[in-house]
Amino acid sequence: MVSVSGALLLTLAAGCTTPPPTPAPVLPPPEPSRPAGPTPEEIRERTVRHFLQRAEEAQREGFITMPAGASAYDFYLQVQQLDPGNTQAAAGIQTLVMQLVEQARDALRQRAFGRAGSLLNTADQIAPGNPLSKEVRSQLQREQRRAEQDIALEGPGAQTVTLPVAPLTARSDEMVQMLKSVAERIRAHDLRVIIVARNDAEGRWVYSQLREAVPGYRVRGDIKLGNAPRLLLQKSQ
Repeated sequence: MVSVSGALLLTLAAGCTTPPPTPAPVLPPPEPSRPAGPTPEEIRERTVRHFLQRAEEAQREGFITMPAGASAYDFYLQVQQLDPGNTQAAAGIQTLVMQLVEQARDALRQRAFGRAGSLLNTADQIAPGNPLSKEVRSQLQREQRRAEQDIALEGPGAQTVTLPVAPLTARSDEMVQMLKSVAERIRAHDLRVIIVARNDAEGRWVYSQLREAVPGYRVRGDIKLGNAPRLLLQKSQ
């Protein structure tokens, strides 16, 4: 028979074998929440891509430096402000300069000296000291000097009739009447005429107006290209 003290000892011994409670697992700290919108860097990159696309579109449409604020040049400048050293913007601006210089070459071939000079001035504003612009400007200056030397009045009674640029460009009624009056003077005094025009089409139009103003009379003359439109009247030899 087990005594009371022995039973108590058995109970205490059994209690000592109970395992300790399991500790709660340690969870990692929560990750910081990611902003819902794009980062400032992502916004900048998107804006750069947007302005590059706008610049290319404006360039294809011929908007090189105009209209102000919406030209290819303006958009490339926006890119450079957001991303200094952007190679696409730098290459795009160089392409704009090449376009302007090529247009100046075309104007020079047509003897449109004023337009050629204006285009070269714009190219110099975009890229000062550009060697392409400098080369074409030298050609322009040579052609202007040559035009001045080639066109000179000779012979007794020679006279010059200046053709106002705006009415001539518009081929206005005022210009038609002026040419008719000159044609009548040519016929009355049997004069020979040298037509100095900015391009061949302009010279041929002036000649057609002189010829139509005096039907039945053969207007003798020649067409030369020059920057200041005018008629050189000389006594026929």
